Amino acid sequence: MNHADLQFDAIADWMVSIPAGSISLRDDRKKTRWEAKVSEFLLSKFLVTQEIYSLITTEQPSVFPGEDRPVESVSWFDAVQFCNALSENSGIERYYTIDVDSESVGIVDGATGYRLPTDAEWEYSCRAGTGKVQYAPLEQIAWFNENSQQRTNGVGLKDPNEFGLFDMLGNVWEWCWDLYDPEVYGSYRIFRGGGWSDAPRGCLASNRRRSHPTFTVDDLGFRVARSISVGGQ
Repeated sequence: MNHADLQFDAIADWMVSIPAGSISLRDDRKKTRWEAKVSEFLLSKFLVTQEIYSLITTEQPSVFPGEDRPVESVSWFDAVQFCNALSENSGIERYYTIDVDSESVGIVDGATGYRLPTDAEWEYSCRAGTGKVQYAPLEQIAWFNENSQQRTNGVGLKDPNEFGLFDMLGNVWEWCWDLYDPEVYGSYRIFRGGGWSDAPRGCLASNRRRSHPTFTVDDLGFRVARSISVGGQ
């Protein structure tokens, strides 16, 4: 077994089972609130690291190099392509259909390959049954502007939440699958969680931001999910 194989096995070991439930979501810009049901699924307890990303893609896009640091400066399109490549390298059916030329992404019916979490899945997993926008004192769980030294830090160094997930707040923001508001923002996608440069008020489970799927920045990365039952998001 080579080094890459060991890393693929590590990703599988990172996946945590998230129980089914429901979450009340809100959008402060539109002043709307809605309920979403979440089916049981798997979510990576760590952000995708630079080491894993490089092994899968042979690329090293991050501004703050370090094998154990989260990959950043990756677009939403980069993230979904990584998910498909990870599935392929792990012997799992790809979750997405991707047309790079038209920037079109769809879902393979019934596939359970690696994917991005949905907006609802992300917030539900972040809160982890606590009902709180910060599931513990921020210094204990997150890298933010007061303790990050203005850079990313290694994954898994702060305390996890009740579901065993690390860095859900701070370190880097995380791309989600969902479109933000197609009628107003077109193809813009949601990202969540706050990053290393954010003040405490930016690192909240309820914060939702948006950007074009080709956008990259040095405090935006992702983690991976997998569906358990047929019929993903």
